[in-house]
Amino acid sequence: MARADFQGCLSGLQSQAAAQGVSAQTFRAATSGISYDDKVIELSQAQPEFKTPIWDYMAALVDDERVDDGKAAMKQHGQALANAEARYGVDRYTIAAVWGVESNFGKNLGKMGLVQSLATLACSGNRRRDFFRGELMATLKIIERGDIAPERLTGSWAGAFGQTQFMPTTYQRLAVDGDGDGRRDVVDSVPDAVASTANFLHVAKWSNGQSWGYEVRLPRGFNAGAAGRKNRHPTGHWASMGVTRVDGRPLIGEGPIGIMIPAGVDGPAFAVTKNFDAIYSYNAAESYGLAIAVLSDRLRGRAGIQAEWPTDDPPLSRAERRDLQARLTARGYDVGEPDGKVGAKTRDAIKEVERSLGMPATGRPGAKVLEALRRG
Repeated sequence: MARADFQGCLSGLQSQAAAQGVSAQTFRAATSGISYDDKVIELSQAQPEFKTPIWDYMAALVDDERVDDGKAAMKQHGQALANAEARYGVDRYTIAAVWGVESNFGKNLGKMGLVQSLATLACSGNRRRDFFRGELMATLKIIERGDIAPERLTGSWAGAFGQTQFMPTTYQRLAVDGDGDGRRDVVDSVPDAVASTANFLHVAKWSNGQSWGYEVRLPRGFNAGAAGRKNRHPTGHWASMGVTRVDGRPLIGEGPIGIMIPAGVDGPAFAVTKNFDAIYSYNAAESYGLAIAVLSDRLRGRAGIQAEWPTDDPPLSRAERRDLQARLTARGYDVGEPDGKVGAKTRDAIKEVERSLGMPATGRPGAKVLEALRRG
């Protein structure tokens, strides 16, 4: 079932929606003019050929620019964050860090229409077709209830939307009204979005007053097999093995901790508590959870990651990536708008420049290629 039977599929979906309380009028209005979207299918099938190293991932998500933007956003929306913290027992810095990682504090909400994207996935041969049908039904219920205007329901190809990128079924379960207007608008209401995020973390068993964890230093010869987010032991267990805080002081905190080594024993290491699991549940990726955790620390005014990543080619901040793209454009390469987002065009251009300079053609936006371009 795909493009050829898209309209027939929509008819079947209308019956399903009606059985779940979505009126024919709402369904017709929401699906009027939509079509099978090949771009959505292409994105759903894309297997990223380039696996982003953890240090590049972190450098793009937690840079000085995002910290400055975050502090400004927290000042502007301080009352909404304070209310969410008081109501759900999740600290404002963690809430703001999710907001920053998910949408750059509301600047990047995604532009793909949810109904079109989800209807395409629901009517495709996608192995998760039933999952996307459930998300489409949830989207139609949002429209039926009037919480968010249909034209404001845009997001990622997979259906995540709003200031903190909820999936529609997550919205149905956990979105709350943070500004008291009777609607749960996580797109245009920051109070609703941050309160909903706080509720998510509260339900995920965030324990306020406890940290997510902190950076540690491993002893020489540390057994990597002992690491793991879930392999938690009392601090005394790790201290007896020679693990200390990154500055050499003794481990702190109550309750068991696990040791996370995202780049192996030669890179930065982190002691993580059950609170890290709450962050992890937002997107089920340790690199993602670490970005939120470190950003939350930076927003508090704490230092970022202290240990060096195990690479001789340091990662670039978004400002440096924009500089790299501008220099590639000046050399005649088409990389699109220099926006700091590194896609296929930028990687291809980097490879060509690397070849021309006699460097290995990696396509990676690192300090070495940027310095080479700056030298002319």
